[in-house]
Amino acid sequence: MRLLLAEDERSLSKAIMRILEKNNYAVDAVYDGASALDFLRHSTYDAVILDVMMPGMDGIAVLKALRSGGNPVPVLILSAKAEVDDKVLGLDSGANDYLTKPFDTKELLARLRVLTRGPRSIDSTMTVGNVMLNRATFELSSPTGSFRLANKEFQMMEILMTNPRNLISTERFMEKIWGYDSETEINVVWVYISYLRRKLAALNANIQIKVTRNAGYSLEEIT
Repeated sequence: MRLLLAEDERSLSKAIMRILEKNNYAVDAVYDGASALDFLRHSTYDAVILDVMMPGMDGIAVLKALRSGGNPVPVLILSAKAEVDDKVLGLDSGANDYLTKPFDTKELLARLRVLTRGPRSIDSTMTVGNVMLNRATFELSSPTGSFRLANKEFQMMEILMTNPRNLISTERFMEKIWGYDSETEINVVWVYISYLRRKLAALNANIQIKVTRNAGYSLEEIT
């Protein structure tokens, strides 16, 4: 299950990411409202955790823009603003739930489970060729067998399967999966691509990850 976390306090963002990833969520993190809206316009998420007080475009403005554009993704506001009027404003602006800081980890996870429970408008599976990716279980499968992907493997495969035949640059993978401020070496992308290529080969997939030198990677049918 994939979440977007919009929280401008980076130490708190990293702590929340660790909690979520430990509980098998794939998480994209952004640190301002404009970036949150951009990610939501170009990617599909099962839910959003949204801070209110962010630089530039605040969380309420993001929420209103999201709803006015018809995006129904569930949104949990996570904010230090704890007055009743603040909660009412958030909920009336389109949030599905409102949790105040400081919060208990168990409560955050429970509210996320409620938020993402039951039928959703977002398909839980996606298919390219004879390969299927299950967004709920992180399972990559074909008629031959299946693998449960690690978080970053899953995120990378989801990007490729969402954009078949389109070139995805190394920089885009770094930005989407490891984040803007990551100190991770850029060659980690090739490492994860190698993992995925081996898994696709083991599944007898009729698709492959093609490498285009100095340009990026694309998911292509095997001819």
